Amino acid sequence: MSIQEDVEALKRIPLFAKVEPAKLKLMAFASERAQYQAGDLLFNQGDAADAAYIVLAGGANILVETPNGPLKVADVGPGAFVGEIGILCDVPRTATVRATEPTTTLKITKELFFRMVTDFPSIGIEVMRVLAQRIEHMNVQLREAVAARK
Repeated sequence: MSIQEDVEALKRIPLFAKVEPAKLKLMAFASERAQYQAGDLLFNQGDAADAAYIVLAGGANILVETPNGPLKVADVGPGAFVGEIGILCDVPRTATVRATEPTTTLKITKELFFRMVTDFPSIGIEVMRVLAQRIEHMNVQLREAVAARK
């Protein structure tokens, strides 16, 4: 894929929809494209967080380690933004992300991400919305798990 194709892919992601094309081009140029096969890990829970990933094509599972083994908490596909919690909170990875099919991502370093948020506060607001939706989804799962135990 070319830089222009990456820019077009980024424009389709709600998080970056309002960012001017020149800034998206800079972001695409400064990002690292990575390819994964089914079963490959993007990162492991507990790893140091140095970047976030945008899924351009393919898909992955989000897995959290539990005493009973890994628990799948979400499936993600094109347009998903993963790994942002670690860079936002400066904490180790909170989950493992494993490709479920051939997957292409853009790896966005912590420094680049914060530069984009500084230049475009709307990105920060959209990240907050995504995180709030994830928390709500997790709360629903927890309520269902507690109800199932009774």
